[in-house]
Amino acid sequence: MTTLHGIDVVAELRQVREHWTPRVVGQVNDQYVKVAKLLGELVWHAHDAEDEMFLVVSGRLRIQLPGEEEVVLEPGQFYVVPRGVHHNPVAEEEVEIVLIETVTTAHTGDVVVEGTVPVERQVGDFR
Repeated sequence: MTTLHGIDVVAELRQVREHWTPRVVGQVNDQYVKVAKLLGELVWHAHDAEDEMFLVVSGRLRIQLPGEEEVVLEPGQFYVVPRGVHHNPVAEEEVEIVLIETVTTAHTGDVVVEGTVPVERQVGDFR
């Protein structure tokens, strides 16, 4: 008999060594479940064809949006950035998150910067 087990998000987050480097820990249909640690800010970008969900596990995350709007997320809260909406995640202190994104979602969407992490690297040894 095989004993199945759930995914321990906190343990998975302990494995993350670099900020802004998402790590795939699961898949639901065509959506990846990722964990990441954030500190500072990434870059203004959009995902033209995909929504992106941010769920805060620890810390406080600001997501800057067009027109000087922003969403502030505390632990246990999530926000879905709709496809095509430019946004910039900002973490003034370290933030641990779960991301849910379509498997085709590029890390920094329509912008490529030095810290952009290709999806292949995010998947790593998940499969």
